[in-house]
Amino acid sequence: MLRVGLGHDTHRLIADVPLMIGGIHIEHERGPDAHSDGDVLLHAVTDALLGAIGMGDIGEWFPDTDPQHAGADSAVLLTQVVQEVHRRGWNVINADCIVFAQKPKLSPYKRAMAERVAGLLEIPADRVNVKAKTGEKVGPIGREEAIAAEVVVLLQSEVE
Repeated sequence: MLRVGLGHDTHRLIADVPLMIGGIHIEHERGPDAHSDGDVLLHAVTDALLGAIGMGDIGEWFPDTDPQHAGADSAVLLTQVVQEVHRRGWNVINADCIVFAQKPKLSPYKRAMAERVAGLLEIPADRVNVKAKTGEKVGPIGREEAIAAEVVVLLQSEVE
């Protein structure tokens, strides 16, 4: 049996906050306005996995009203969800990811992001694709006010 999950995340960008995308620190003068570390890519992967197993969304699992998640490492949150995916008898087959940011340019980081996401998903790096898109200077992404990510994952049941 196969299941598909779709994840999305968006964060406003603010000055003097570190920018983490896909578990990789990206040099930039602005970062996400977020309760956790605001890693849009890892949040979208987490949501995609939760959607695929029918277990709600990241806000239900790790509410931004809970002080224990303040400044949380999104890789730790994703790891907890990956463990739940496995506990329920599913394996991740692949992930296709898009990060939307006018700046910074993400091409130099895409391979490292894919490798980090693959490691967190416990799959080979060639099963994770990361694409970077600008906002073409349109909307909040294009005006450099926000960053976003979308992810699709495919899961396969361990039991036929």
